[in-house]
Amino acid sequence: MFQTIDDFLRYFRSVHKRAVRDVAALPPEADGWKPSAGEGEHAWSINTLVGHICGSRLYFARAFRNQGWISPDPPDVSSQDRWVPALEQSYDDFVAAVGQAPPDWISRRVKMIDTDGELAGWRVLLMMMEHDIHHRSQIDTYAGIQGWPVPDIYARS
Repeated sequence: MFQTIDDFLRYFRSVHKRAVRDVAALPPEADGWKPSAGEGEHAWSINTLVGHICGSRLYFARAFRNQGWISPDPPDVSSQDRWVPALEQSYDDFVAAVGQAPPDWISRRVKMIDTDGELAGWRVLLMMMEHDIHHRSQIDTYAGIQGWPVPDIYARS
């Protein structure tokens, strides 16, 4: 459990940097690439996945702020040169949205979207981070299958 929003943001910064690193390492042929089979999220292009990561950060930020579970329009990631700037902008927007929240919001209860339950604010933030990591890993898996370079986590292999 994170005790403060600053603790969370410090850790998320490192997760964000790994997302930027991995997306930036993709070769030009990654632009527009998508699996040859699958449906829904399992058939999204890398472009769509990058946009989804960006938009989802603000989806969770809105939930954390009790502004509802509302997805923003994803940024324009129609070409590879837009991926890293979109990730950086979504990070900055996320930090701006949650960074100035009152300290007690980390433990404040947030109503769930699909049940009658509630979660602590820190859990909503953690859900966002785990979602981010999940889709970064999906992109890394696609890269590995295609034989593209996949950066080592923590510079270790």
